[in-house]
Amino acid sequence: MSVLSGKKVLLGISGGIAAYKTASLVRLFIKAGAHVQVIMTPASKDFVTPLTLSTLSKNPVHSTFFNQDDENEKWSNHVELGLWADIMVVAPATANTLSKMANGTCDNLLIATYLSAKCPVFFAPAMDLDMYKHPSTIASFKSLHEFGNTIIPAESGELASGLSGEGRMAEPENIIRFLEADLESKLPLKGKKILITAGPTYEAIDPVRFIGNHSSGKMGFDIAKSAANLGASVILVAGPTHFTVSHALIQVVNVVSAQEMYEACHQYFDEVDVAIAAAAVADYKPKNVATQKIKKAADNFVIELEKTKDILASLGNIKKNQFLIGFALETENEIENAKGKIQKKNLDLIVLNSLQDQGAGFGKPTNKVTFIDKNFNIEPMELKSKEAVADDILNKVIANFYE
Repeated sequence: MSVLSGKKVLLGISGGIAAYKTASLVRLFIKAGAHVQVIMTPASKDFVTPLTLSTLSKNPVHSTFFNQDDENEKWSNHVELGLWADIMVVAPATANTLSKMANGTCDNLLIATYLSAKCPVFFAPAMDLDMYKHPSTIASFKSLHEFGNTIIPAESGELASGLSGEGRMAEPENIIRFLEADLESKLPLKGKKILITAGPTYEAIDPVRFIGNHSSGKMGFDIAKSAANLGASVILVAGPTHFTVSHALIQVVNVVSAQEMYEACHQYFDEVDVAIAAAAVADYKPKNVATQKIKKAADNFVIELEKTKDILASLGNIKKNQFLIGFALETENEIENAKGKIQKKNLDLIVLNSLQDQGAGFGKPTNKVTFIDKNFNIEPMELKSKEAVADDILNKVIANFYE
């Protein structure tokens, strides 16, 4: 999966011959899983049509503040566009547009949006070789660098003038590779390895029946996706669940029972920086498992249970420098019980859930948690989607390494 997947990309196109390549660039953004909106300068429409880019991006193309031919036309809000984007890419960036960006010459929608953007801005210069080396262009490069903008270097080759040299806009494939490499290098959890458990465990009674719980596994899977999107390599130990995930940085280890999850966690724990135990592991399992299906006979049927191994406590006993996070689902004396688990299991952080909170618990898209760290600092959170809770948990991980 590309690091561009899910990113909101604002593509600014200025009026150079290289604008014809932006059709391929938009297509590659979409293929990478990005959401794309396009802003064109009026001059760029001489080289590529808005219809082409609108069709490829699946969004209307923006060019002017409003349509002068339609008095009812909605005003194009440059501030809204600038705030929408996760990244802005100006390609091709002509000498004229670069100068306007560097000097704040706000005479078109593209520059107005650029000046409103709060996201990282990349620009891919495209011009003839003498223009590329001109002191005014070099001054524009310097100013934009000081603004925190990033240049996607021009390539050498045949130019529209017939000359050959530096100044060609980077090829669309190379622009994508440049952006992916740049974004990946800045991911806060790049180089970190995280072990995550998810879902329930099923403890066999016989070949047909089992003891389980209502955990769907969504919370753990959301944490895994959030961690991978932040650059971490993830080992996801998942109990029986209908959720699946496809991400180059996520290795899924499927298990069924608490014992299998215990063994998988201990197999990988020594090599990870963080462990997040989000699974709802069975506390007890049948002491004796029937080899054949148990027939319905007596009115009463007793199953003798024995404790399963406490995975989280066992990891706490052997942890070295790992940042260890546990979950606690409580129905009474929530805070005190959670504090007890922190001490007993040698945790750095616990994520407390209460079944008393509406919208929290198993099988729901939302969760309401309270963070309690090893120093017993308590931070209650609002009801949020499980995806947002996953992001909050990973922010705690990031804070552990960088604050």
